[in-house]
Amino acid sequence: QVQLVESGGGLVQAGGSLRLSCAASGRTFSSYAMGWFRQAPGKEREFVAAITWSSTITYYADSVKGRFTISRDNAKNTVYLQMNSLKPEDTAVYYCAADQRAWGAPRVSFEYEHWGQGTQVTVSS
Repeated sequence: QVQLVESGGGLVQAGGSLRLSCAASGRTFSSYAMGWFRQAPGKEREFVAAITWSSTITYYADSVKGRFTISRDNAKNTVYLQMNSLKPEDTAVYYCAADQRAWGAPRVSFEYEHWGQGTQVTVSS
């Protein structure tokens, strides 16, 4: 079992940056693929980014490609989401997720077995 705790959310003006962190408990963090999802009010949860356990492969939603960067530090049991050039439409609760697997990283929420509680990101225009 792994527990996930997100941090780093907040209020930022359009064009600004934030870095989200997701700290994981447990000794097997390096065996988990990690993902970030977000959910805006009245909308379904959507995929943002994912990274394999080895950081070899990353995936991004088209809406954030070129602006967001996912990374991880297995020694610190932490995954990050660097968000640049933020837009008002990026406003949402951001969740990190973990799935234990040897290859790949899911881009759909139902494939992830562990979730954090979420952190609010609000981008003002």
